[in-house]
Amino acid sequence: MRQLAHEIRDRKVLDVMGRVPREMFVPASSRDAAYENVPLPIEMGQTISQPLIVGVMTEALALKGSEKVLEIGTGSGYQAAILAELAHHVFSVERHQKLVDGAKKVLALLGYKNVEVHLAGETLGWPSGAPYDAIMVTAGAPSVAHELIDQLAIGGRLVIPVGTPFEQDLIKVVKHKGKVASTNLGPCRFVPLIGEGGWQTD
Repeated sequence: MRQLAHEIRDRKVLDVMGRVPREMFVPASSRDAAYENVPLPIEMGQTISQPLIVGVMTEALALKGSEKVLEIGTGSGYQAAILAELAHHVFSVERHQKLVDGAKKVLALLGYKNVEVHLAGETLGWPSGAPYDAIMVTAGAPSVAHELIDQLAIGGRLVIPVGTPFEQDLIKVVKHKGKVASTNLGPCRFVPLIGEGGWQTD
């Protein structure tokens, strides 16, 4: 696999990642490996991303503390917790009810009150909360969906893995008035985004 060559420089991101208890977001059988720089399996065939990719994606959003953020793909809730430490309010959507319930439980246990976890609907994202200052997609998509650009505020940042269902490049998109600017942050590998804006199931 191609490797993501990147060093996380944002001290706030590093401090938050050192503070959020990652072991709370992984299955008991994987807790010994919670802080290793590897993705770990969670329920419903999903994964919790390796710490490096969590840091890279979070840093790319350039959060200052006042933002409203959308996360697509809650998983175990770890990335939502990281975002909640750095932004004003986080909306997170997940297509598996079991993961929604699990993430809500852990986030509540840890005292996060600025995160809303929702079961994903038929529309990509969470339009009722738009516009967002930042959007993070934690599943691989075939392209940058216009539905997500539409949900971004002017000046907003979107970070999304784009490629095939098996390998992607991490793309940062900044929305300007009348145009968008994209930057390739390097190779990555995520589970595929399923549904609108992603890959279709049989």
